[in-house]
Amino acid sequence: MAPTSLMMIHNPMTMAFGDHEDMKKAMDMLDEVKESIINAYEIRTGLSRAKLSHYMDSETWMNANKAIELGFADDVLRDEKRAVTDEAFAFSGKAAQISLMSKLCRPVKNAVVKETMAQMAAIPAKDVTVNDTANVTVNDSEESGTKVSNLEKRLSLLK
Repeated sequence: MAPTSLMMIHNPMTMAFGDHEDMKKAMDMLDEVKESIINAYEIRTGLSRAKLSHYMDSETWMNANKAIELGFADDVLRDEKRAVTDEAFAFSGKAAQISLMSKLCRPVKNAVVKETMAQMAAIPAKDVTVNDTANVTVNDSEESGTKVSNLEKRLSLLK
């Protein structure tokens, strides 16, 4: 592989049109294609079928060094004019997408939690701290850092 190249492995894809029987046929065909690809990868890399299937499900990207390490490639093409790094990496496209969406949604979710908890406790929103949804505290003057779970228990007693 070229030292600047990336390799990506993923599940086979297709487009289908028709009724539910046509969709079943398309799904069966994709299953067969995936098995065929796994057969080739297994022979080439010696990795387990389960591991290869996981890599495909995750849409795994890898640089040339990682592809060699995993057995997908034989060697890196050398350019004597450039220094070659031995750093290897692989990442899951889907995991990266999920992580990014989680990071983008967290501030909105925390703001909603903060406002809701402030309303429930009848205190100003500025006195609510949200580290994550499982760790919300209320910074009131009576009790410093009251856990929301304790406030919820107190509120349920009032009901």
